[in-house]
Amino acid sequence: MIAASPVMLPYATLIPLERHGPNSLSQQVTSGFIHLIQQGLLLAGTKLPGTRTLAGLLGLHRQTVVVAFDELVAQGWIHQVASKGAWVSSSIPVIRPAALPAGATRQFAPRAGFNYEPVPTYPTTVRAPSLPLVLDAGSPDSRLAPLASLVRKYRAVSLRAGQRRGLGYADPNGSGALRQQLAQYLQRTRGLPAQVENVFVTRGSSMSLYLLLRLLLRTGDTVVVGEHSYHGADYACAQQGARLERVRVDNHGLNVEELEAVCRRQAVRLLYVTPHHHYPTTVMLAADRRVRLLQLAEQYDFIILEDDYDYDFHYDGAPILPLASADRHGRVMYLGSLSKVLAPAFRVGYVVAPADIIEALGQLRRHIDHQGDAVLEQSIAELFAEGELGAHLKRARHHYQQRRDVFCALLRQEASPWLSFDEPAGGMAVWVRFGDEVNLNDLSARCRLLGLGIGDGRLFQTPAETRAHHLRLGFASLTPDELTQSVAVLQQALSELYTL
Repeated sequence: MIAASPVMLPYATLIPLERHGPNSLSQQVTSGFIHLIQQGLLLAGTKLPGTRTLAGLLGLHRQTVVVAFDELVAQGWIHQVASKGAWVSSSIPVIRPAALPAGATRQFAPRAGFNYEPVPTYPTTVRAPSLPLVLDAGSPDSRLAPLASLVRKYRAVSLRAGQRRGLGYADPNGSGALRQQLAQYLQRTRGLPAQVENVFVTRGSSMSLYLLLRLLLRTGDTVVVGEHSYHGADYACAQQGARLERVRVDNHGLNVEELEAVCRRQAVRLLYVTPHHHYPTTVMLAADRRVRLLQLAEQYDFIILEDDYDYDFHYDGAPILPLASADRHGRVMYLGSLSKVLAPAFRVGYVVAPADIIEALGQLRRHIDHQGDAVLEQSIAELFAEGELGAHLKRARHHYQQRRDVFCALLRQEASPWLSFDEPAGGMAVWVRFGDEVNLNDLSARCRLLGLGIGDGRLFQTPAETRAHHLRLGFASLTPDELTQSVAVLQQALSELYTL
């Protein structure tokens, strides 16, 4: 039986609304009506008040109630007839889980019932969100990110795209607008002769690295890395079946003479290098070595994978232009990231390479991800175009330089008996060498008890070292006051463990 006139209940009392709650008002109205139907207060066939009437009863804008009714229709709780009204559906959607067979377990099996090739454990840097202070390996301070501007832009782009049916599948190579903005930005700041067709946008530099190595390497290929190198790149190369050859890194960067010696002994497919601020040691690759690297790549027919993860944060003098800016033979694949510009949670990285490589990466990406967050990418593109990201970079660079200066001064003042370091010209971390008497595993454990998270050094231990001696201590994510507290804890832990 279908009611001819709407049933008037005390909806304002039955559907309490939280004006500042976590759920939108339309979601709360939708949930409220579902609850009334499930309780039996609104029976099948009951006619509901009109959206204008309900809006008045609930003290809402009519459009909020319209959105709630559209959702109720989509879920099958009510049905509407144009110009006549809405009724509770005669067939109410009720989901009842099927009963388990008698004696059946109520949990998943602890292990798979078949064999598979285990994935090696990925090494990670220190992560201690429960601790008040963390000296990580070099992360940005998300508190400095232009979050309010990004949130407003994301909302505007989402609504605009939704109205134009623009929330479907998009270009796997990335947002055209962001690729255009990145090309212009990289031309202006790094001297890269990049056009839109040379830029590929990913969900962070880790994806960029994986896709490039998946495309370029085959099992048994030789990849040259620094003696101290980025563990993520080492791991990704090994996953592709490559053989790693290590060469020394000194105060002038990667040793190109050792690289040439490797090339003379065997075929080299790829060199992975972070020339601007070498990871993890932070040293800059000297200009003459840069020139020689490009010559060797041409002479010995290998690829240079240039990871420029923190080019934007250089403090002493002008940064040296990337290897890719001087590449004329299509041998340098250039990686960058906006995750360190904004915050690690916003996964946006990019590759700059010849157009055929970009197209091949797009085809490969379709197998695992199809596309990135098109709304986020468009939002960032518009922030670039409006100058907001440029202004944020200037502010962040100023803060990080101040924090570097404070941190290095504190380390010299409070902890110099136990450690040594060279002040980095840029980046977000200091490469610290601890004295032979310091056991980094013990130091890490003691600091944790005192409320400070630091690594235990194993991530940076080379095969030739019997014990870890080095740490990357990040300063960018902490304020000067927090850095002061962190160094005080570090000093306390060192003095408790090692008497001078």
